[in-house]
Amino acid sequence: MKTVFRTLALGLAASTVLGTAVMAQEYPTQPVTIVVPFAAGGPTDTVTRLVAAAMSEDLGQQVVVQNVGGAGGTLGAGQVAAAPNDGYTLLLHHIGMSTAPSLYASLPFDPLTDFATIGLVTEVPMTVVARKDFEPATLEDLVAYIKENGENITYANAGIGAASQLCGLLIMDALETKMTEVPYQGTGPAMTDLLGGQIDMMCDQTTNTTNQIQAGEIKAYAVTTPERIAVLPDLPTLSEGGLENFNLAIWHGLYAPAGTDPAIIERLTASLQKALADENVGNSFAELGTYPVAADQATPTALTEKLEGQIALWSEVIAAAGVAAQ
Repeated sequence: MKTVFRTLALGLAASTVLGTAVMAQEYPTQPVTIVVPFAAGGPTDTVTRLVAAAMSEDLGQQVVVQNVGGAGGTLGAGQVAAAPNDGYTLLLHHIGMSTAPSLYASLPFDPLTDFATIGLVTEVPMTVVARKDFEPATLEDLVAYIKENGENITYANAGIGAASQLCGLLIMDALETKMTEVPYQGTGPAMTDLLGGQIDMMCDQTTNTTNQIQAGEIKAYAVTTPERIAVLPDLPTLSEGGLENFNLAIWHGLYAPAGTDPAIIERLTASLQKALADENVGNSFAELGTYPVAADQATPTALTEKLEGQIALWSEVIAAAGVAAQ
């Protein structure tokens, strides 16, 4: 009898493994959703929609982008962490995945254990911009103006943990001067108010500012990377303005819920790599001041290593800035 039961158990286990393998081989058989944990119209949303369109062609199923903003990106990330691990609900998040553990006392997820990494997507420079009639004319003027006016300057960001907030914290720390932070539910709404002159300044990714800068709708002062960027060659670096060794680029990664079948992760990684190699995606990224990562970076291993290293880095930076966990 024991032999019979053991044979049945082994048979059931084998059929389960076989069934899972077949499901992974057939994947996907329905639309795939990529959750963006920020409002529509922001830089992460822009990157995601370009990638999703290219992945749709490769996967043979529509890849739908769903915006779930709120709580500095933690609401949408938490939703994906709790989603079924069947490969049909993914997350495209930025550097906020690495800063959240230091900025929030109680997270609904653990970035390192509640997700399966798929691959890095891009690293986006940021720009320091202001309403088009803001008084300072140059980067040097801006540095002096901030030091003189401090909290009289309104600085917009997309909320706790957002890339725009991190950039502002680093600038204020470097200048040893506080500005008045005005949080929004995403940089899309913040940009609307900047264009309307309701806010003085913000720091945002080139994917969200390049078109407005080139159209003269906002005033640009600097990029946050060590070198100038091709799409905005006349824009100096913050280091050129005296903020020595300033370096901030916003990396993005694609994730699935933990426990997703490795064969599905492999399929998604291959699709991501193909999307990033697509000429249209590359050209669109270039117009926005960024570029797709190389294929060897669009992998689970590369994203995991990036995430682990950045969590350690930002915990020190945030502690030094004196930002209390929410």
